[in-house]
Amino acid sequence: MKALAAGRRSRFAPAVLVLLALILTGALYAAFAPEPASAAGGDSAEDVEAGEALFEANCATCHGVNAEGTDIGPSLIGVGAASVHFQMATGRMPMANNSTQAEERTPQFNPEQIAQVAAYVHSLAPGPAIPSAETVDPAGGDPANGLALFRTNCAMCHNAVGAGGALSEGKYAPGLFDSTPTEIYEAMLTGPQSMPVFNEANLTPEDKQDVIAYLMEQRETSPGGITLGSLGPVVEGMWAWIVGIGGLIIAAVWIGAKSS
Repeated sequence: MKALAAGRRSRFAPAVLVLLALILTGALYAAFAPEPASAAGGDSAEDVEAGEALFEANCATCHGVNAEGTDIGPSLIGVGAASVHFQMATGRMPMANNSTQAEERTPQFNPEQIAQVAAYVHSLAPGPAIPSAETVDPAGGDPANGLALFRTNCAMCHNAVGAGGALSEGKYAPGLFDSTPTEIYEAMLTGPQSMPVFNEANLTPEDKQDVIAYLMEQRETSPGGITLGSLGPVVEGMWAWIVGIGGLIIAAVWIGAKSS
């Protein structure tokens, strides 16, 4: 007991206690800390390495060698795999020209290369991951709830059925008739270009799946006949004036000519 008490009174005791506390803290952190972000969906180190090579060859000019951003392109640190996959799978990136808005084009990379670049960017910092096939499956959604959600949050830009529409300063909301469920989900999750981000506080994963289910239903044959592009009352009014009233005028002229 005397030896133990003497040890506690030693001038080295505080340093030893601090060292033991640091060792204990490190051991607890190693045991309970989450795994560091590697690649999207748990991709291998080879995918990350291949993605880095593709990034340096095709993306670094605008986004920086380490994806830190430049005067031309924004930083990609923390954007996640979903954002990269959306931009590259829709052909918006690499951008064809420095226009007001990146246009959807034929993808410049194959699905494997896109996944590799997404894995590399995701490895730099955590961010939204590419959704699973089950998450975006329209069969698991409720189209009726998706209708209400879409018209509340999306229709003012994309039109009531996703046909697209014009925005300010030369920008536009693209049509969604050709977008895949994965691309629609990623757009809601990451908010590309002028689109706002709909995180889980705005739309839960189930809500997003409902929106997808609603949009997929709009691609089926319209029970009301010709859709006129689904662009709303302006197109319908133009059709009524040109075809309807125009037809009446032609009929009136023909009847007058026959009577004379």
